[in-house]
Amino acid sequence: MNFMSTDTGYNDTYAVDTMDTLYSINYPIYFDNSLDELVKFIARGHYSRFFILTDENTAVHCLPLLREKLGATDNFDIIEINAGEESKDIDFCIGVWKMLIDFGADRQSLLINLGGGVISDLGGFAASTYKRGIDFVHVPTTLLSQVDASVGGKTGIDIDSIKNIIGTFTQPKAVFIEYSFIKTLPARQILSGLAEMLKHGLIADASYWELLKNSDLEKPGADLIYLSIAIKNRVVIEDPHEKGIRKALNFGHTIGHAVETYSLINDENPLSHGEAIAIGMICESYISHKRTGLSADELAEITRVFGDLYPRYDLKESYNDTLYEFMLKEKKNQSGKINCTLLSAIGECVIDNICTKNELFEGLRYYTNL
Repeated sequence: MNFMSTDTGYNDTYAVDTMDTLYSINYPIYFDNSLDELVKFIARGHYSRFFILTDENTAVHCLPLLREKLGATDNFDIIEINAGEESKDIDFCIGVWKMLIDFGADRQSLLINLGGGVISDLGGFAASTYKRGIDFVHVPTTLLSQVDASVGGKTGIDIDSIKNIIGTFTQPKAVFIEYSFIKTLPARQILSGLAEMLKHGLIADASYWELLKNSDLEKPGADLIYLSIAIKNRVVIEDPHEKGIRKALNFGHTIGHAVETYSLINDENPLSHGEAIAIGMICESYISHKRTGLSADELAEITRVFGDLYPRYDLKESYNDTLYEFMLKEKKNQSGKINCTLLSAIGECVIDNICTKNELFEGLRYYTNL
């Protein structure tokens, strides 16, 4: 099945004069004055109480601005967890549930997920299951969570380092994109989110890929973030539960998640999500060249762009069998077979490709031998 590039609704130069509210499946995504919109949203909701889930980094860099916007109200409590992927497990989720119980959260409560992808995934899962579900909203504070985790209604936790193996499809009530939070991020966090933005161009919009290539990617502007979210949102609306074309968003993630898991277990300074997915996209682009018609020139272009942006990872061929075991546990597999999204060209992808062990190893060797 092909997912062909379609018009995003902007002109050829991709000028974005205003970042209007986008609408997803059943909720708005706010951009301009987003935290003011959050305050209005809380007031309209008539919630009994609301709670802010955050981590120690976001508590320092982002929570003060939200507190300022909320003013003198005392109708909320803070739930703070440790930063990092290690917190996205059942034990931390139980901790969130217990805090909600201790704070007296009822079914008319609201959970505000203020943080990166871990907070969005964990908070969404905790809220979607607490008392069979309470309302939640996302206020993503990293580039990765703004362009990826906060939009689409996927919630999840990890078990035994297997990414998002437990979770639900539950849509937030709203998403609030605050661009000023991006200015607090170190360069490595920007690069992590940038990988997903580049992926959106590769799978769905060659013009957006070209725009990104010719932009200052050390400081992606609000307009680039807006366009990336618009592309992902378009895919999600068409296929909310990943039965068909939403699988396009998995490009790079079959191998990338395996590399990320390996790094989390074995490396003192593990790869970020985006760094691992960048590796996955290089490997799966090679498989695409061999399997689904991606040209040699486009493979070289993709390899060069990611190679210039991301540090080299010492991926040894001796890791392959372990990586393959991680791939076998991916939730998107079919009947025990490894299912990949591949490219037919930049801006066009093909979903539901059952890849053999040999094909996956060839992709890994392509990166190892660069």
